[in-house]
Amino acid sequence: MKKIYIIHENNDWTRHLTARLDEINAPYELWDLSDGLIDIQEEPPEGIFYNRMSASSHTRGHRYAPELTDNLLTWLESHNATVFNGTKAIELEVSKLKQHLALQKQGIQTPETYGAVGKKHILKAAEKLNKFPFIIKHNRAGKGLGVRLLNSIEELKTYVYGPEFEDSIDGISLIQEYIKPADGTIVRSEFIGGKFFYAVKVDSSDGFELCPADSCQIGDVPVINKFTIIDSLPIDQIKLYEQFLKEQKIDVAAVEFIFDANGAAYAYDVNTNTNYNADAEKISGKYAMLELAKFLKLELEKN
Repeated sequence: MKKIYIIHENNDWTRHLTARLDEINAPYELWDLSDGLIDIQEEPPEGIFYNRMSASSHTRGHRYAPELTDNLLTWLESHNATVFNGTKAIELEVSKLKQHLALQKQGIQTPETYGAVGKKHILKAAEKLNKFPFIIKHNRAGKGLGVRLLNSIEELKTYVYGPEFEDSIDGISLIQEYIKPADGTIVRSEFIGGKFFYAVKVDSSDGFELCPADSCQIGDVPVINKFTIIDSLPIDQIKLYEQFLKEQKIDVAAVEFIFDANGAAYAYDVNTNTNYNADAEKISGKYAMLELAKFLKLELEKN
């Protein structure tokens, strides 16, 4: 029997999708790659494969899950299996520097960004940027972890050489230009099957940990009105992002961006393991996991 195989490492971020697949009677199987093995002598099973591996897997004790997933996806693709969010997606998921390079190649504006390994090079990167305030963040992160807004080189030096410094799991820290949002919000534009579905404005006044999933909320209590779904964006922007995802062979993703005071959009993150906020969806009546489930079922039927 053909199935939808869901590659992941976090049940909390998968159960909403499987509930929707159950609702529409779509056959599926979960492949938890928290750990495991790959038999490259075997042929993949019949069906389609959807990758939901997260860059933040190490925060749940699954340090090498993305590396295992990358190799498994390579195995699937070597057999010409139908894979959604394949090796190109996992490559960008675990590297914000590569995301910026790919966005820039497509003509999408990003904040000025430098990558550095080593504390002295982090300070040199900030000196080279020479814009204040600025942000330090992890190259491989997720959920907005490790992001700090800093006002001076001295403040950065105190942080980097102090007890609170938190290195990226891959050792690469990013120093990035801070783009102040015009209205205090960032925007996540959500794409399913490579097509725009909706955008959600997120209030960033409380900090940078802006994961929309229910399990990301502090104490599992959602922050009221932090997430607001909007139906449209400028059509040229949507087309540009859709073309970017097509070029990168990414099928399901969120592109996060900020509108500055002049109305210019700066994209700064591509989330290929995107989640959705249930409270915002109830208000809008638009349900991305249901749309995703329908997309996967239709692709399975085509296969």
